[in-house]
Amino acid sequence: MKVALVTGAAGGIGAAIVRELAYADIAVAMVDRDKRGLDLVADNLIGCRTHTLVADVGSAEQVEAAVAQAERALGPIDYLVNVAGVLQTGWVSEMSDHDWHATMAVNAGGVFHVSRAVSRGMIRRAAGAIVTVSSNAGSTPRVGMSAYAASKAASTMFTRCLGLELARYGIRCNVVAPGSTATSMLTDLWGDDTDESAVVAGVPEAFRVGIPLGHIAQPEDIAAAVRFLLSDAAAHITLQELVVDGGATLGA
Repeated sequence: MKVALVTGAAGGIGAAIVRELAYADIAVAMVDRDKRGLDLVADNLIGCRTHTLVADVGSAEQVEAAVAQAERALGPIDYLVNVAGVLQTGWVSEMSDHDWHATMAVNAGGVFHVSRAVSRGMIRRAAGAIVTVSSNAGSTPRVGMSAYAASKAASTMFTRCLGLELARYGIRCNVVAPGSTATSMLTDLWGDDTDESAVVAGVPEAFRVGIPLGHIAQPEDIAAAVRFLLSDAAAHITLQELVVDGGATLGA
């Protein structure tokens, strides 16, 4: 049985990826700061092999301990999916140092910490695949999302550089970049006059063109893309970014 480690596994896209992999008969180490959320996801995966680990990916020490515990519990990690992320919005002129550093610590630093810890074992075994869930904001400017966009751009380029270093060992590293997806991270931003139809239509004053396919993504759409890039069907794909945003960034 293959083994995967998924960060940000307690909800939204992370939980959907856990389900996608677990139902494919892959043992999944689930990492998140939210113990209750982890337990809820695990409890619904009856008959699947999972192991929950409470850790903050922004802490190198907690990550090293979690990866070691995951391999003791489930075995060597074949797949890594970096999903853990936070979103702080606001104009640069009004952003606090705390919000900037907290965003970078998780969205960029977390990808670094976990990828470093997991890839060491992959190098020894000369096998493995890594997917980082970034964002289409990492390549397209967004009003009020400078910290998030910058952190996602960093995680994208980090993953590509990592893939270049690991290619000699047969380890593939790719990125999935979602657009607007039906998770609490998105809906928590909606005001009284904002809903899916407003997101689909776009916001001209914020230079958002809307979603050509006419609907936002479901977490399962992102999970399917991740599963493909981990699978043998993508055996000759590395250093790539797969954008899953319904055309919101017009293929850029």
